[in-house]
Amino acid sequence: MKMRRESMQLAFEKAKPFLGVVFLQAGLAGMDIISKVALNEGMSNYVFVVYRHAVATLVIAPFAFILDKKIRPKMTISTFLKIMLLSLLEPVIDQNLYFLGMKYTTATFAAAMANVLPAITFVMAWCFRIEKVKFMSVRSQAKIMGTLGTVAGAMIMTLVRGPNVEVPWSRGGGIHEEASAQVSVEHSIKGALFITVGCFSWAAFMILQSVTLRTYPAELSLTAWICFLGTAEGAALALLVEKGNAAAWSIQWDTKFLAAVYSGIFCSGIAYYVQGVVMKQRGPVFVTAFSPLSMIIVAVMSSFILAEKMFLGRIVGAAVIVMGLYFVVWGKQKDYKSPSMEQVEEEIIPVAVKQTKVISSDDIIVGVKSHEEYSSTSKLEVSRINVEDDERLV
Repeated sequence: MKMRRESMQLAFEKAKPFLGVVFLQAGLAGMDIISKVALNEGMSNYVFVVYRHAVATLVIAPFAFILDKKIRPKMTISTFLKIMLLSLLEPVIDQNLYFLGMKYTTATFAAAMANVLPAITFVMAWCFRIEKVKFMSVRSQAKIMGTLGTVAGAMIMTLVRGPNVEVPWSRGGGIHEEASAQVSVEHSIKGALFITVGCFSWAAFMILQSVTLRTYPAELSLTAWICFLGTAEGAALALLVEKGNAAAWSIQWDTKFLAAVYSGIFCSGIAYYVQGVVMKQRGPVFVTAFSPLSMIIVAVMSSFILAEKMFLGRIVGAAVIVMGLYFVVWGKQKDYKSPSMEQVEEEIIPVAVKQTKVISSDDIIVGVKSHEEYSSTSKLEVSRINVEDDERLV
């Protein structure tokens, strides 16, 4: 019974990173749908980003203050500068460019284009020596081929439209169908450029987050700081862009409010925390490797809710991206040890260190002296015993 419980616990430990990223991608898929509806209704993407991170800060900060109280390290100038850069890279640059690209295209197109993120993250991680690449290794070649495949798929999605693929339930979508139909090749190129540049910023965020967690290993506190500083920096940008447009900041109990609350809680607060925890175990490339799951969920939901049209060129491009992505995942699967192996090593190595002692010349001399002293003492003791025995006999 005990062995069975331990095996189940070990299986759960192995599955935790996978469950975490699946939960993450499901949450991001919901954000894409709700955000697209809010943007179609006229919400400013700059204001949306500010409200989103304000909600995330209010939700995460109390938990960070209480739960990280014992493990939160002292804030240094170097760490604070890294957090400021993190809050600029993802909450401000990436999200504004991503939602701007979504405005020009569709939710499905944006989610599919975001699949170039693992390839970009892989290249950047290799440049910063976080990722290992051996050109003569089959697995390293698979990583490189997969990276090139994701780029090729993104180009196919952007430049090749193809015939419309009819989906029965997407007919009669009203205003959302009209918005989907108006996406031209020019808008696709603009949207693809915005999303791609945003993915570079997102990849840089992933790399820097993994580096920052080494010196500041309090995930909740790091998340709270990123959301708080992202709110301040995003507000400064929104005030500059929406200058004189007070109506852009108005919000009511509608889809805009729901989008801000949902995205703030699930996609900024919880998502930053979950990806930080998984990243400490598996690295930044693993976290981004499951983005096709989000694309599939978005494609199905947007065809129902937004009545988005599917085009053959985009389906082919998305398929090429997914194939390339899983070449990268296959190439990476040997890079990480299982929890059981790590636990065995942690148990064996300290024992070996305790039992091993390097013998120096001083140790030998001391040992010889100790042996001589022990021998002389033993001889004296034997002589004393013999004398006592002789006296008894007399």
